[in-house]
Amino acid sequence: MVDWLRAGTVGSPHGLDGSFHVVRPNAQLLVLGASVLVAGHERRVTRRAGTATRPILRVEGFDDRDSARTLRGEDLLVARAKAPELEEDEWWAEDLEGCAVHDGGQPVGTVRRLLGLPSCDVLEVERDRGGGYLLVPLVTDAVRSVDLERKEIDVDLRFLGERD
Repeated sequence: MVDWLRAGTVGSPHGLDGSFHVVRPNAQLLVLGASVLVAGHERRVTRRAGTATRPILRVEGFDDRDSARTLRGEDLLVARAKAPELEEDEWWAEDLEGCAVHDGGQPVGTVRRLLGLPSCDVLEVERDRGGGYLLVPLVTDAVRSVDLERKEIDVDLRFLGERD
């Protein structure tokens, strides 16, 4: 497992005080006082505003618009050891990426990334055969099991409309 979890990416500056928007945020990791790794340095979050889907942050050492602009495009990372505990049947995106996907014994592909869609999170699976991608919603009808130790995910292709 990776030691750092992606909490988002620094977006455009917000205001004059060094605050910035966060793109593709993981709101549960972006809390006031949290320590984030950005541009190779650990910094404390000194401001948290906005919404869960469009947070606004400021980190120590970046106190004006120009300094916030220098961070644009940088990933915000949080140490896994400092991340909140997950509920049963919850996973960090980094743990799902790279997992082999199969339907019983039939190989399907490999998880490329986790996408947050309005209705639910989905796995973007790069197919082993025929190219292209398969989107698998993270719902119990579509995903039978997730085994992070073995890096395997068992899905139901029939439910996904991929088999008769």
